[in-house]
Amino acid sequence: MSNKKILMITGDFTEDYETMVPFQALMSVGHTVHAVCPDKKSGDTVATAIHDFEGDQTYTEKPGHRFALNATFADIKVEDYDALVIPGGRAPEYLRLNKMVITMVKHFFDTNKPVAAVCHGAQLLAAAGVLEGRKCSAYPACQPEVELAKGEFMDIPVDQAVTDGNLVTAPAWPAHPAWLAQFYVLLEN
Repeated sequence: MSNKKILMITGDFTEDYETMVPFQALMSVGHTVHAVCPDKKSGDTVATAIHDFEGDQTYTEKPGHRFALNATFADIKVEDYDALVIPGGRAPEYLRLNKMVITMVKHFFDTNKPVAAVCHGAQLLAAAGVLEGRKCSAYPACQPEVELAKGEFMDIPVDQAVTDGNLVTAPAWPAHPAWLAQFYVLLEN
């Protein structure tokens, strides 16, 4: 696998597994991953939350870890990156209000670079206006946003993922094996 430079945009109350697992998995196969958050610098941390599926009508939320960022948001030049990862959790809900984040997300679609989004990461995709005519999986509560953005919501099992062009999406962290495997394919093309 060739080494790629990957940008991960995250924030406070990102989903713990959806941030830490892809961050570590991508680095373990030789990629460089820069995790950033608006208004934070390299070495700062974001709070994470652990979302679990315990038989309730929606996920439960528990405190996660402090995730250390390894790059400074203000210093990022998106043209230097080969791919983008958008974790889920509650962070995408407020990150989508940041105009610079939206500009960054759009760049990866304008240049047809690989993008991997999981769970509530679809909220950023919808806000960036990049889902029209695309298949997109996400946490089921994000279905209205995907459809309002003129995307085709893919209601797939929680451990599966879907690829449409340069975009791979999944409903939640149980899909990591499928989601990452499909992202690895995009990174090689």
